[in-house]
Formats: sequence, C-alpha cells, structure tokens
Amino acid sequence: MGSTQTADNSLYDTLSDSWWDERSLLNLLKTTVNPWRVPYFARLLAQHAAIDSPLNLLDVGCGGGLLAEEFASLNCYVTGIDPSEQSLVTARAHAQQQGLEIAYHCGFGDALPFPEASFDVVSCCDVLEHIEDWQATIAEISRVLKPGGLFLFDTINRTSYSWLVNIVIAQELPLTRFMPRNMHVWHMFITPDELRSGLRKHGLHQRDLVGASPKGSPLHALKAIRGFKRGHMTAEEVGAVASMRPSRNVRGSYMGYAVKPR
Repeated sequence: MGSTQTADNSLYDTLSDSWWDERSLLNLLKTTVNPWRVPYFARLLAQHAAIDSPLNLLDVGCGGGLLAEEFASLNCYVTGIDPSEQSLVTARAHAQQQGLEIAYHCGFGDALPFPEASFDVVSCCDVLEHIEDWQATIAEISRVLKPGGLFLFDTINRTSYSWLVNIVIAQELPLTRFMPRNMHVWHMFITPDELRSGLRKHGLHQRDLVGASPKGSPLHALKAIRGFKRGHMTAEEVGAVASMRPSRNVRGSYMGYAVKPR
C-alpha cells in the first residue's frame, strides 16, 4: 500500500471537456456521488441561511461545475475556483447553457485570491485527497470564511477497504478498472482523525461526519461499472444502480461540516 507517488491531477486537463458527458468517467461524480452529498449539504445550507438572504459560497476545486451548479440551485451566490483552466472553460459554458450565474476563477486552494472573511460557506469536495499539503488549503479556507461560517467537505479515508475499492478495483484489476492509474493514490487519503486535527489547527471546529455505503448490492454496482467501462451503460444508468447513500460506515468516503467560531 505504501507509495511515493502523487495523484496525477493533469488528468483533469486531459478529461476537461467531458464533465457533463454521460459516457465519461468524471460524470460519475454527478450520478453516483452527488445523490449522497447534495441532500446533506442542502439541509445544512437551509439551516444556516437567513430568511430571503442568499449565501455567498466558494467551491474550492470546482472542476467542471458538477457541485457548483447544485449549490447555485440552493439559493447561493456561487464562486468556483480550480487550477484546471480547461475544466473551467467547460464549467462556464455549461453554467451559461443552464442560465446560472457562477463566477469561475483559475487558482489553487492554498493561495485563494480572496480577502479574509469573504464567504458564508466554503465547500471542498473530491479535492483534499489530491493535494499533498492539504492543510495549507484548510488554512486558506479558514482565512476566507466568515466567523460563524460553514465549511463543507468530503474526502476518502485511508483504510485497507479504500485501498481495495479505490485503488485495486477501480484502477488496477484489468476486469474492473475504470479509472486511470494515479487518479487516486492511497497514501494521500486522509483519516477522519487527521482531518479533524487539521481543522482544529486552523481554527475550524468539526461538527459532524457521515460515511457512505452503496445504495444497492455491491455486486450489481460492480456489474454496472463493467457495463459503463464497455460503453454499454451511461453514467446516469450506473448511478441508478451504484450511487452512494449516507451511513455510519466511514471506512471509504466520508463527508461532514465544520464551523468557524464567531
């Protein structure tokens, strides 16, 4: 399991025009992961929002806008930032097609080009496990978050289970692999204790943590992934079989939120 490799983030440039393509790998985030996290985040945003006052939200590592557009539909003024300019071209074009006003910027999470206390909410999803110095990004998120603001996150736990599912099955075994090698690197995954400690170090207090389990049978999910790999199923069809649901099981992916004290 040990490795000195780092995640190959250039893949997001290579695949940049495919975020909204139902035949593409990246679109699986929309169909299998968003059904798990969007309702959870929506409840938190509804609780946090003042009456008739939209929240100012920053999506760090927004990619092609799969989650930013969800936030834009939840009474938020959304700003997205990502280092992949090519992905942002896709994000801007799709937002325009949908009639959504989202401000997209090219930049890195560890050097956010925004003043202190600029946002009511900051989200960082599918991102931290791709960054070697993820704590530098947490520090910047804390800086631009208003006192009393929410930090929404998800990432992948570093366990034997996540190694089997996310590395061996998803990237290595010829019969099952559907991701490029080094899209994920196991040693870069983050345990809940590590994340909680990093949040506390940078002035954020974790309030909740939720795990993920397959919505249906793991065997049916695996069969759907193989069908997707062969071009026989769309991402939406895979999502109907293999989407994630909230659970107490944090051995794989997990999400949660933290607050910045007033």
